[in-house]
Amino acid sequence: MRALGLGVIVEVGPGSQFNVGDNVSGVWGMTEYAVMKDKDLDKIVLPPGGVPLDFLSVLGTSGLTAYFGLKKIGELKRGETLVVSGAAGSVGTVACQLGKAAGAKVYAIAGSDDKCLWLEQELGVDKAFNYKSRDFHKDMKKIGYLDVYFDNVGGEILDFLLTRLNKDARIVLCGAISAYNAPKPKGLQSYLNLISQRAKIQGFIVMDYTLEYPAAIKELAKGLSSGSIKRKFHIIKGGIEQAPVALPMLFSGGNTGKLVVKVSEEPNFNSSKL
Repeated sequence: MRALGLGVIVEVGPGSQFNVGDNVSGVWGMTEYAVMKDKDLDKIVLPPGGVPLDFLSVLGTSGLTAYFGLKKIGELKRGETLVVSGAAGSVGTVACQLGKAAGAKVYAIAGSDDKCLWLEQELGVDKAFNYKSRDFHKDMKKIGYLDVYFDNVGGEILDFLLTRLNKDARIVLCGAISAYNAPKPKGLQSYLNLISQRAKIQGFIVMDYTLEYPAAIKELAKGLSSGSIKRKFHIIKGGIEQAPVALPMLFSGGNTGKLVVKVSEEPNFNSSKL
């Protein structure tokens, strides 16, 4: 199965730029071992205060997705109102914190009271809302109208927030986790508000900004080092056999922070097997 992973070099071929023991990242799939070309690997150089797992989270595609989504598509400005759905996930948590760092009012949407409490107390969002609450729509209306909506879920929540737009609002289409497994996803009913509010709705793919990754990672690393960006990992241990248990959690909301499957232990280079 295709997947981005972290690994340790256990053997190198002739002419390789890597050394045994190097920490690397790459798209080698859900596997314990992989034979890879140098060009398909990135050596991990830890910034102050960083850990290798950060390159699957804040310093990886999750953090970069939040960064470019807000910067390039959302064009978030100080004093504006930002709403983030899927806010307790790996992308959403970074988007919330970048929003606060930019001087915006940040409102988060998550799927449990515990997640909402964590978003408020640990990440500092202005208010978090449980979309499963029967008062969700009424409570969301109390915040007024939004300038930027970072959408990770699509579906009914997107349709509802289309009715809560300020003039010139921007909607960042990052994902639609609520609709991926739906046999027949419903179409949007409130899209005409985009016309009346002169709003913009735009999708993006983080790989569009590959050339800008180094500058973005440098900026995100500063946030990690200073403590202004916090991260949380939901690690599933027990080997690759746990992958079928872990993956459905993405759709049920069973994780808080970055969901990671630990497929194997780190190699022991003193072992006679290596």
